Amino acid sequence: MEHHKRLEYCRTRLQYRQGRDLKAVKVYTVASESRYLLVFGVPRINLQANIKNKLQLFGKLQSITCVTSEMAAIMELEAFTDVYKVIFYKLENARRAKRKLDATEFYGGILHISYAPENETTFDLCQKIQQRRKEVAFRIQYNKRNRTDTTYQS
Repeated sequence: MEHHKRLEYCRTRLQYRQGRDLKAVKVYTVASESRYLLVFGVPRINLQANIKNKLQLFGKLQSITCVTSEMAAIMELEAFTDVYKVIFYKLENARRAKRKLDATEFYGGILHISYAPENETTFDLCQKIQQRRKEVAFRIQYNKRNRTDTTYQS
């Protein structure tokens, strides 16, 4: 499960393209985003209720499960930490939670949050693609209504 390992920050980007903060750049497609998240780096001191409360700030959760033993069987984990599989009801809530909480401090540890699309069903994938089509159609209509370019006006 290579895609769940935290990548080092990119240090080869040209200075003018670097920005203020170093980032590990990764491109996501609709298929790689997911309502399913894996939360790595939660200190192993019985914090399931605490991490659940923190994640619920971003939207309603379908479930949260400790999967440390399953993940330890397939990859090396940071010592004395737990891994949780979280399922949000809505993809946009999972996106926001990942964006806001990834690489943040939590009870002395640093959280690493990654999408887990390998847990999805084909039905989940179809729903994601339909949702993405709606979002793109909405943005196109919004941009048409709010166009500031006056060259096309009579």
